[in-house]
Parts: sequence; structure tokens; C-alpha cells
Amino acid sequence: MKHILITGGAGFIGSNLTEYFLGKGYQVTCLDNFATGHRYNIEPFLENKNYTLIEGDIRDFSTCQQAVSGVDYVLHQAALGSVPRSIKDPQTSNEVNVTGFLNMITAARDEKVQKFVYAASSSTYGDSENLPKVEDIIGKPLSPYAVTKYVNELYADIYSKTYGLPCIGLRYFNVFGRRQDPNGAYAAVIPLFVKQLMNHESPVINGTGEFSRDFTYIDNVIQMNELAMLTTDEKAVNTVYNTAVGDRTTLNMLISYLKEYLSSFDPAIAEVEVVYGPNRQGDIPHSLASIEKAKSLLGYQPTHTIGQGLQEAVQWYWENLKG
Repeated sequence: MKHILITGGAGFIGSNLTEYFLGKGYQVTCLDNFATGHRYNIEPFLENKNYTLIEGDIRDFSTCQQAVSGVDYVLHQAALGSVPRSIKDPQTSNEVNVTGFLNMITAARDEKVQKFVYAASSSTYGDSENLPKVEDIIGKPLSPYAVTKYVNELYADIYSKTYGLPCIGLRYFNVFGRRQDPNGAYAAVIPLFVKQLMNHESPVINGTGEFSRDFTYIDNVIQMNELAMLTTDEKAVNTVYNTAVGDRTTLNMLISYLKEYLSSFDPAIAEVEVVYGPNRQGDIPHSLASIEKAKSLLGYQPTHTIGQGLQEAVQWYWENLKG
């Protein structure tokens, strides 16, 4: 039985990965300090004999050493997300996303884990205007958050070349789906809009609504983590991959989708007005991934389009947020 450490395992992506790999019979250890993760995300796993929870912080190296003990694979999801959060508090973002990352990758090296797979970010493309985004063409970062995620890639490259630690970075593109938190100052746009529409509140779109994103459903992200973790192809390791669906959706289109799917539960949602505000500092105008590298080297085939993912996500939110 292989043993996986999932850092940030009580968060949105981490808890979905945990559920999936426990379902496949893996032994899973979760490391989380519950700064952004939630205990209710991991409650279903606590009685599973193959599940271990370590409550601790990746900024503490001894905690990282404890967490990797006996582990075959690390899926490093722990980070402080959000561009606005990093602009407001760059120091804490750096402590978690850079120092914490360095602690984890060093502990993984010392434990001689088989693979270190980590959450990278589409924010690394920065001011590059190339579309679609291809992995080897990036621009200058537009936020402290983007800087931290790029530094992760640089460290992973050094650790693979210098110490022989097999590393793969997954540049996530606007991941959404079940368990993504709609609350808090830094809630992601899809769960936030869903919550507002369900409450008949007007969503606020930053700018004209014509900024576009490659919104990526959680099941596609789970697939990429599994493929990256298990690949034995030397050409596929020690690199980064776009983790996306390869499609482009404007925020105006997104609102239309959400209104359509939610109004099947509550027809009044179709009439909720949308409010437009100023552009958000640090935002990339357009984001569209090329997924050819992941298809070619990892055998990635997205299972969910934006529409399919939104329908499943809306169903989950309706069942879990209502009342």
C-alpha cells in the first residue's frame, strides 16, 4: 500500500484529493494548520484506518519532517492563495508559499520520496500576452502571490537537478468544484457568485466582464495529480504542466451559465441583476491554457468541460448551502 502525504489536505483541492486516493486504497496523511482549510472537509475521513491527520504548519521544518516520515509521494497543496491577499500582506504569503514550500521539498528530499508533486499557478504567466499559455513562455509576475509560485518552480528545478528529487509542478488554472469555500474576504469567484445568486444578491464583476479564464473542474485536477504522481516516463518528470481544460470563458459568460443552472432550482435567480465595478489590481486580463504538453507526456484527457463542471458544482452547492 503506497503512502501519500497531502499538504493542505483540509482545503478545497486537498480534501478532494484525499477522498479520491483513500477510495483507491492508498494510505493518506494530511498536514494542515486550518488557516484556510476546514475540519468539516475532513470529517468523513477521520474514521478511515488509512487516514492520518497531522495538525501543523509547513513553516515549521520539524513538522514537515514528521509529516513525510514513511511517505512514498508528496502532493503539496498547502499555500496561501489569492492575489488580493498577497497584495495586502506579502510577507505572510512569502512565509507560507516560499519558506513553507522550501521546508516541505527539503523534508521530502531527505526522506527520499519517490515523487514531489506540487501546486503551481497560472499566475506565473504574469504579463505575457501569448494565448494560449504554453509552459515555456512566461512574463513578469503581476502580484506577490505570482512571485511566490514562480519561486516554487525555481526551487523544484534546482532540487531535481541538484539532489535528484523527482518533481512535477501543476500550474492550476482557476480550479472550482465541490467543497470550494464561498465565504471569506478571498473567496474564489465561482462559489462567491453561486452563494450571492442563491441569496438573490447582485454579484459584482470586476471590470466589463470580458476578462476571461480557463476555469478547471476539480475532477480534471485530481486526474492530473494522479498522472503526475504515477508517471514513470523520465521525459515527463522534472517539469511543469498546465492543469486546465483548454477553453476560455468570460466572466459575463460565467454569470450566464450560473444563472441558467441555478434557475432550474429557483426561477427567480434568472432575474438577479449583475453589478460592474473597477478592475482588480494584479489581475491577468485573459487566461487560456494549452494542454498539449500534459496530453502528450502524461496522457491527460479532461473529463469535464466548463459547462459540465459548473452543473455538478451548482448541484453540490444547492444541496450543501441551502438552509
